[in-house]
Amino acid sequence: MQLTPEHSESEVIRPTPEHKLIRWGAVLGAGVTIALIPPPTEITTQSWRLLAIFVATIIGLIAQPLPGGAMVLLGVAATALLGVMPVSQALAGYGDPVVWLVLAAFFMSRGMIKTGLGRRIAFLFIRAIGRRSLGLGYALIATDVLLATFIPSNGARSGGIIFPIAKSLAEAYDSKPGPTASRLGAFLMILIYQCEVVICAMFLTGQASNPLIAKFALQATGIELSYSRWALGAIVPGLVSLLVIPLLLYRIFPPEIKRTPAAAEFAAAELVRMGPMTKQERLMLLVFALVASLWMTTAFHGIHYAAVALLGISVLLLSGVLTWEDALTERAAWDVFIWYGGLVRMAEALSETGITKRFADSAAEFTAGWSWWAALAILLLIYFYAHYGFASITAHSTAMYTPFLVVIIAAGAPAYLAVLLLAYCSNLMAVLLVAARADRFDPKHIDLGGGGRRLVEDPRMVVSP
Repeated sequence: MQLTPEHSESEVIRPTPEHKLIRWGAVLGAGVTIALIPPPTEITTQSWRLLAIFVATIIGLIAQPLPGGAMVLLGVAATALLGVMPVSQALAGYGDPVVWLVLAAFFMSRGMIKTGLGRRIAFLFIRAIGRRSLGLGYALIATDVLLATFIPSNGARSGGIIFPIAKSLAEAYDSKPGPTASRLGAFLMILIYQCEVVICAMFLTGQASNPLIAKFALQATGIELSYSRWALGAIVPGLVSLLVIPLLLYRIFPPEIKRTPAAAEFAAAELVRMGPMTKQERLMLLVFALVASLWMTTAFHGIHYAAVALLGISVLLLSGVLTWEDALTERAAWDVFIWYGGLVRMAEALSETGITKRFADSAAEFTAGWSWWAALAILLLIYFYAHYGFASITAHSTAMYTPFLVVIIAAGAPAYLAVLLLAYCSNLMAVLLVAARADRFDPKHIDLGGGGRRLVEDPRMVVSP
């Protein structure tokens, strides 16, 4: 089995100058309109200008006249240049532990892919339970669950490990995009995507936006969604869903090929070819176990999970598993770093202005007379289906998580329940944007995290038997 450049770089649909002008008009129009409206009583002019910049940035993340990271950077620059915040405060988000947690975790995911440990884990599961198409699906899902406890990038997990293996196994059974997709490939791809969304919701490291969502919850309610708390609330419904979804898809969208003994044999042969675990793989496995264990037991030792992530990346750098060049070339990590550093500080500063509380007080009238559970159910549905209007979970959560949270709590819902349900829905709502077809299973734009819909299938990672 070799890595082959089977796919050329995918074509990117670039907006025409006219479309770009319209997008910039939406961004600037939203910001200027809010800035020209007189601020409500008790809201300062500076706070109102911050709201205008924040809304314009969110509109920019949706319309994307420039890539998301660039839009956030422009928003940060505007807060400093217009005197809304001192430059030290405008840039303070880049010192937030959450931002460094995500950055370090992306680097560790690079180590998982570079050493081949992620692929080895996948082949072990496939060898064990991959003799039938349903078992093959469960093997790929089990790999994703294990990696999600450590890798915060669903793009790295799926694009770098899961999808290339699944695609190669499908092609081994002559199932390719087009008329033969229904033999096996279409079933595997739809199954992986639907389960991926659930896996993203199961762990703080399920996808890159989860630490940001936890930060918003802490700012709004004082409730800390630690790694263990997040997992404790999601593990049972998550595992039940991962058991049921494959069975359900197997019945309503069954593959033509039911038995896949060659997949297990293929995995066994690949493990033989890989040979015993290398020193780098063992070190990667040690870091994986160490970091995951420390994250799960934060309540006992008190080490912040961002510090644990920095410990992990330090070990990988000192041991040579990763080089500094590896870190510098991890473009997704630095892109998310720019996103989150800017968004964290703007959202935090906006909360400090009192605008969020004022919004909650005003919105409480909307749910007046409702029982808290009715308000919770209806607002969760609105939050869930509003995802149709957003390019990514990050844009959606930054714009709507805190407002919906404060409104639901104002309606009388238990704060802890509201925090968790909104956090989980922030991942599960991604099922709305899948556009899979039975005759096409070549996923090109799947990313539930900070970078919008970006290419996750690296042409260099396509595996061919």
